[in-house]
Amino acid sequence: MEITEQQTAMLAEVSMEVQARFADFTDLAHGWEHVYRVYHLALRIAEQEHAHSFIVGMAALLHDLGRTTRDPKRTHAERSAILATELLAPYALPLDTEQAILHAILAHNYRRGITPQTLEARVIYDADRLDSLGASGLMRWAMTMRNRRWSEWKSYHPDDPFAAQRAPDEQHYLLDRFFTKLLTMPEVMTTATGRAMAQHRVAFLRLFLQELQQELVEGGYNLAELGDRIFNPVD
Repeated sequence: MEITEQQTAMLAEVSMEVQARFADFTDLAHGWEHVYRVYHLALRIAEQEHAHSFIVGMAALLHDLGRTTRDPKRTHAERSAILATELLAPYALPLDTEQAILHAILAHNYRRGITPQTLEARVIYDADRLDSLGASGLMRWAMTMRNRRWSEWKSYHPDDPFAAQRAPDEQHYLLDRFFTKLLTMPEVMTTATGRAMAQHRVAFLRLFLQELQQELVEGGYNLAELGDRIFNPVD
């Protein structure tokens, strides 16, 4: 659904407000740059899936706003919905439109256990996860590691970096995040467009892992001992 001129102006105003609130935010993996990418990814998916672009655009802009505040009793999605309600109040949106925006915000956080019930919510869910993949995803993956307690972590398992003969353990090995979540992301996408885009971005991640595998061999690791179950980028 096309966005009206009035809705375009509203999105522009909200975008400026959200960007301002992220000005001093220090979590680069979830900051304004992430929001900006998710916004445009969501609009692209919405166009292909014939979703309501205004609802999608507004939810994308507001989906992580709660990260700029702290409340240990609420998830960031819940905080985002509360802030979104306050921010949208002056616009007096139709109740069903506002509720659709809030549902998409709440449902994007898979840890909260809310299933996306609308096409617009599914678009936001997919767009947010897409930004965990591809080149942008690699950059964000590195950013999320900055606050780890490094004494408890290793870059990868010293004997089996690619979890060929063990269960992945992302609580101790950074690389294992690829095997517990990132490479399986296309399977959890909720739209055909999101799934196709995720498959393209995962192909890039596999190229990265293929290169890493080669560099580890050159760096002295005898990965041949792991046999046929070693990571295969063409699986």
